[in-house]
Amino acid sequence: MMDRNKEIIKVSIKGIATNVVLVIFKAMVGFLANSTAIILDAVNNLSDALSSIITIIGTKLAGKNPDKDHPYGHGRVEYLTASVVAIIVIIAGLTSLKESIEKIIEPVVTNYTWITLTVVSAGIITKLVLGRYFKKKGLELDSSSLTASGTDALGDAIISLATLIAALITIIFKINIDGWLGAIISLFILKAGIDIIRETIKTIIGSRADKETTDKIKEIICSFPEVHGAYDLILHDYGPTEMYGSVHIEVDDNMTVHELDTLSRLITVKVYQELHIILTIGVYATNTFDTLSNEIKDTVKELIKHYPLIMQMHGFYVKRDSNVVSMDFIFDFKEKNVLHICNEIKEKLKQAYPDFTFYINVDRDFSD
Repeated sequence: MMDRNKEIIKVSIKGIATNVVLVIFKAMVGFLANSTAIILDAVNNLSDALSSIITIIGTKLAGKNPDKDHPYGHGRVEYLTASVVAIIVIIAGLTSLKESIEKIIEPVVTNYTWITLTVVSAGIITKLVLGRYFKKKGLELDSSSLTASGTDALGDAIISLATLIAALITIIFKINIDGWLGAIISLFILKAGIDIIRETIKTIIGSRADKETTDKIKEIICSFPEVHGAYDLILHDYGPTEMYGSVHIEVDDNMTVHELDTLSRLITVKVYQELHIILTIGVYATNTFDTLSNEIKDTVKELIKHYPLIMQMHGFYVKRDSNVVSMDFIFDFKEKNVLHICNEIKEKLKQAYPDFTFYINVDRDFSD
């Protein structure tokens, strides 16, 4: 954890240093050329430097050890950090848009030189390199803040390229599009901020678990011969490096508690070793050597074929001592008549097997 945090801070410091240098040169050139577009480009780089400072602060806070009030650690602070970065970007975009509209209404004379073009060109190359570096490190370290900064930096390179084109147009054709270009740059900045905050809010609210991860977990679980299936997998993350989950495994109903305990411990250890996920395991029993139970199960499978929005049936078990049948259904989120369908299926099953009582538990489609 500490190594990861130190690396994020190191990358952020490099970003701050690079952006401060760009701010100084672009601001000087922008004021000398009287160019709103270049000045706004410098302001945008200043907001990037501030974003990196906030990333460092957030990483420091997120790296704090768990305590009594926060037993899951402080990892989600990184998501809040990304939100703050997005807000800064949006504020910069709105400010830039206001200044640009004023320049459109009352244009000013610009004074571009080849020195101006050289500085802007250097800024484009620098931002391309910095953006790729941030995104690479963001993916390596699983840091949403670094990835967001990388995306923002690549967007800045495009903005600077537009500024360069506008300067060339002004020099060659004597057409001043500085204010209009500033407005376009502002819209790019706003879009980048909105995209960042949308992704961050989605993570904070709770989004669907990554399919690659859930497939891998189920593959590990089902690699144990005693397991007939893995269901109801739910994952919660408390920061990029802290993930907890729960799952039900289906096993024979004649397993002993000792055997179940041994199996669940082996599964949790293997999942943690391979994926660094702490897993809690529940159990579904499956009937063994029971012809009638298998017959009822096949009947249920045939019935649900008539309901295309029933995605899965699992947890099926017949308690022969009390003639109680339990099962779990997962419905597509589009289905609005869940209760009606469950009652309809239970009535049909009751007609076929009047001596039995049927219970259907509705599970939510949390993961693939």
